[in-house]
Amino acid sequence: MDIVIGEIAKESFIVSPSTKCEEVYMTFEKETAIEGIVVCSDRQPVGLVMKTHFFQRLSIKYGFDLFMKRTIDLVMDQEILIVDYSLSLTEVSSLAMSRKLEHLYDAVIVTKDNTFFGIVSIRELIMKLSEIQIRNARYSNPLTGLPGNNVIKETLQEVLTYKRFSVLYIDIDSFKAFNDTYGFSKGDELIKETAMILTDSVMVTENEPSFIGHIGGDDFIATIPHYHYQSICENIIAGFTDSLKIFYSQEDLLQGYVTGVSRQGVFEKLPLASISIAVIHNRKRAITSLEQLSLESAKVKSCCKTIKNSVYLTLDDFDDQTKELTLIGREYLP
Repeated sequence: MDIVIGEIAKESFIVSPSTKCEEVYMTFEKETAIEGIVVCSDRQPVGLVMKTHFFQRLSIKYGFDLFMKRTIDLVMDQEILIVDYSLSLTEVSSLAMSRKLEHLYDAVIVTKDNTFFGIVSIRELIMKLSEIQIRNARYSNPLTGLPGNNVIKETLQEVLTYKRFSVLYIDIDSFKAFNDTYGFSKGDELIKETAMILTDSVMVTENEPSFIGHIGGDDFIATIPHYHYQSICENIIAGFTDSLKIFYSQEDLLQGYVTGVSRQGVFEKLPLASISIAVIHNRKRAITSLEQLSLESAKVKSCCKTIKNSVYLTLDDFDDQTKELTLIGREYLP
């Protein structure tokens, strides 16, 4: 999951607009490691003094004598990038790189609850993004590029701390029959297409900590920090169902099956691929461990498998008293 900018923000020297330039100069001379000082009025950022820009100002003819006794608000940069603590590194990077050339390497100012929190240098931002990209590449599924099991486990542990969450376990049913009929290359294409459908359906809000992972084979997982899973599931199923027109022959689509050898070794009619989504959420029951999440999902996934066509089911579809499936709807024909 994308790290938010506030997690890498560092404390910064702050001064008021009425601070004399000579005081800022002395701070830069004494604290050689700092690159910038934030100008705040009542903890609200109003300007930024980057060391390089400040010393350039002083280096012009008579600059030292001209500015040293004057207040910093006459020298500070007012074209500053201020972002909220919760903004992702990716979003901040995009905003930072779209600035004017002369401000491209200025520090990013971070606020929390509309109050100054800290700063992030462009160097730190780039290094953290690179670290995340390398890590994601190392643990990603080579076929889809989606995060694999190590990242999935870490993400689920974080998701379990959310006040609201829904976890979607996604599985392509009758995938073996498709592979046997059309070959592994086509099977890989169907998996990659499914990954794109999931991305388009789940990752709809940039600043929302949603997640998609590839468990392996034809199994995927997605998490969302809310309970609005219905439309997401319906979009996934609609997209997957529509994509079958690309992967199956017109003849197979019309007859609604392929012929092949079943897992039991019997030559028979086999259904077309469909998609099952088992949804686990914490709206009505507390889910606090990966073991509990796994047990609940196994129950729902097993019921999904009994339904011929694409479907999504949740724990809400089970009667709390009988533990039996009480609602079987939402089936989608190819």
